[in-house]
Amino acid sequence: MEDKKKKVASTTITRNTAKFSDMTENIYETVAMLTKRANQIAIEEKKELHKKIDEVSNGNDAMDEYYENREQVEVVRRFERMPKPVLTATEEYLEGDLYYRNPAKESQEDRKMEDLENTIIADNQ
Repeated sequence: MEDKKKKVASTTITRNTAKFSDMTENIYETVAMLTKRANQIAIEEKKELHKKIDEVSNGNDAMDEYYENREQVEVVRRFERMPKPVLTATEEYLEGDLYYRNPAKESQEDRKMEDLENTIIADNQ
């Protein structure tokens, strides 16, 4: 996961919107998919951040608190420098690393296939 984040640009890039509808054939479905993936990434990063902060904060001594706070600040700064989850999700999509499935479309296609099969069976009888 770390190597993925390193190659993602941390700034906004102008992109060709036509590429965003290649997989889904609908730009709005793509945006919804990217939103869901960005939320997943954000949750993963938040868990990782809390885990790192908990690792650093274990002592009770006043002097230890000073160093813990410093270490916690460093951990938070490192996470702030990471690319935003939406940029990571966008890069994953454009590289073809995301798997897309729309159950509503699949059920429609299944029904069409069943109707076609039933028509072929009826014609052969």
